Amino acid sequence: MASGDKVRASHILIKHEGSRRKASWKDPEGRVIMNTTKESAIAKLVQFREDILSGKAKFEDIASRHSDCSSAKRGGDLGPFGRGQMQKPFEDATFALKVGDISDIVDTDSGAHIILRTA
Repeated sequence: MASGDKVRASHILIKHEGSRRKASWKDPEGRVIMNTTKESAIAKLVQFREDILSGKAKFEDIASRHSDCSSAKRGGDLGPFGRGQMQKPFEDATFALKVGDISDIVDTDSGAHIILRTA
């Protein structure tokens, strides 16, 4: 990958009542998502991020168990992507990270995320 034009990242997505699609691979009816506030989604991600940074948990393990994105099946891996392929806040946050860094909470129309830049 040429530096600057593509990145690779993994993420953990927690959907909430304000998400544009209120269903996921683990909640196909959207029952949990529709009863999750944005604040509680963010609180979950803050705890996950602390657990990862402290070494208590691995990013891939949390993504596999808790992410509302189908990328959970790959430990959160989204593969490589370039500019214009993701929602703008997600793209901006990912491109701003250094490889190996984990973002703060990133809010998009899909829900709340933490992002791990992998390449």
